[in-house]
Amino acid sequence: MNLLKEVLKRQVYPAMGCTEPVTVALCAAHAAKLLGEPAREALFVLDSGTYKNGMGVTLPNAGGQKGNLLAAALGIVLSKPELNMEIFRAVTPTVLRQAQRLVKSRAVQISVLPRHQGLRVEARLQGRRHNAVCVIAGSHTDLVLAEKDGRKIVDSPPGAADGADRYKKVLKRCALKDLVRLAESMDAKDETWIRRGVEMNLAAARQGMKLKKVGFYLQDLMRKGYLLDDVFSSSKILTACATDLRMDGCAMPVMSSGESGNQGIVAILVPWNVGQAFRVPERTVLRSIALSHLLNAYVKLFTGGLAPICGCAIAAGVGAAAAIVYQRNGRDIRGLTLAVNNVISDLGGMLCDGAKSGCALKVVSSTDCAIRSAYMGINHYGITEREGFVGRSAEETIKNLGHISSVGMAAVDPAIVGIMLDKQARP
Repeated sequence: MNLLKEVLKRQVYPAMGCTEPVTVALCAAHAAKLLGEPAREALFVLDSGTYKNGMGVTLPNAGGQKGNLLAAALGIVLSKPELNMEIFRAVTPTVLRQAQRLVKSRAVQISVLPRHQGLRVEARLQGRRHNAVCVIAGSHTDLVLAEKDGRKIVDSPPGAADGADRYKKVLKRCALKDLVRLAESMDAKDETWIRRGVEMNLAAARQGMKLKKVGFYLQDLMRKGYLLDDVFSSSKILTACATDLRMDGCAMPVMSSGESGNQGIVAILVPWNVGQAFRVPERTVLRSIALSHLLNAYVKLFTGGLAPICGCAIAAGVGAAAAIVYQRNGRDIRGLTLAVNNVISDLGGMLCDGAKSGCALKVVSSTDCAIRSAYMGINHYGITEREGFVGRSAEETIKNLGHISSVGMAAVDPAIVGIMLDKQARP
């Protein structure tokens, strides 16, 4: 098994729109296609992380509208699961009007699965003659159950059907030095794919510069002389603008990392921009981005794919910081470890309250922290096991963070979702 190829195949792919409401639409499309007739009623049961990420983020091609209900209705109308994570590309004004009618008629309902860890989206559709149930769980595209009129067509545990569980188990046993070795095993095909991600996310950042959002105000501060025109500012502007674009619902894909578009923006654009600023050879920069993807995936195995803590800050920030250290110091495990520790010590408690415009603010914090943490790691300065929850190694620090996320913060998501549900219930 080539772990780098597995991660690039399963977690690094183009996605249009926030990946959680896309998954809601994708699950709806699977169920609608299976149903084979117009749906009269539809119930969607979502894990809390998916619910959080679909509440406040604008959907592509949806006229500025937001929400899981509309995402579900769009998936039902489209009935094209083959479009995968770019399903919103097919939304037209006619499709949007049909979906809006479904929502307005209250034919589509959403409920939240309490205290469920990990991604799970269940679609239950009822037509005139048939009913269909589909479940996506574990990863954003993993269809684990498909049932029509009580007859199971697909029925497998998350990750079992295509071996996803196997690569995750192997990755979870890796040490930091193993991830470096894997990144250095990058072949021409991997390099082409990683470079495509760079080009895709740079294009998104350029388009996002036209919006008057977080990236715009950073540029404005720099133009007025309040921010230096340096690698910190240029990196923060790039990542903020690309995130602004995604969260604004622009129908333009970005390359994800760890199955998250915003994490892909940080994991790819931060090491790319820093590498360009310091004139690092391109192949070294692309290898460093491979390491960034691997570390992002590794961290999320411990914290959870949809965790109470911000993945852009923690997982992608860790990957970006390590990538920058690698560009300058190569296989410097001590420097890489200190950079990882620095990011987690700084941003370890940043909460995730769902996908929305405010994600760009967190992405800016992650970008700034990754570069600072890397610089200290390059010079062998950083937080050690004598402080807080930092471990004796990068692996131990990440495991400690995962314990805090899954055990210590178990009540965070229900509390946040409760606030969100109260807000949505207001007249």
